[in-house]
Amino acid sequence: MSMTVTYYVALNSPWSFLGGPRLATLAARADAAVDVRPLDIGRLFQATGGLPLPQRPKSRQDYRLWELTRWSRRLGLTLVLHPDAFPCDERLAAACVLALKAQGGDALDLATRLGGALWVDNRDVGQRAVVESIIAAAGLDAPALLAEAEAQADRWEGERQAHTDAAIAAGVFGVPTYIVGEEPFWGQDRLDFVAEALA
Repeated sequence: MSMTVTYYVALNSPWSFLGGPRLATLAARADAAVDVRPLDIGRLFQATGGLPLPQRPKSRQDYRLWELTRWSRRLGLTLVLHPDAFPCDERLAAACVLALKAQGGDALDLATRLGGALWVDNRDVGQRAVVESIIAAAGLDAPALLAEAEAQADRWEGERQAHTDAAIAAGVFGVPTYIVGEEPFWGQDRLDFVAEALA
């Protein structure tokens, strides 16, 4: 029986973006499914004691930049460390990811592309036109997917909030978090352990 990785993600998260391609690769290698679950990171932080980036001590903010620089170098990426639109309103983008997931499409790929638009291309994925162009670049029917996301906006936002509730109940406190069976793995730097859990 194929295993499933439950993937809690915030599209604003650079760490979610950095881990996205490797998650796709290891899941394909293990013939595992990935259940992509966008969540409300602000509400998750409120429930678990996390702090939004501007409220963290300067030492923690500075160290985050070192880590982003190291990981971007290791992965051969050029990150924009201070995107103009960060944090952006990701509700429409998340709705598109959830609508695509409901259709059986590659929600992980779209989530990763949206993260790349923010963290590599410095684009505001809170803007409808930007989201539309990213969907089209993925080879999808952008007008149809956006229409579905917008026509059922309450449904998709309800799902995002339900994912947040489920994450809190599962002990999740940050993103990305990957769950295999009952075991959680927080952070894209834990993907080696995710691969072991799937082996």
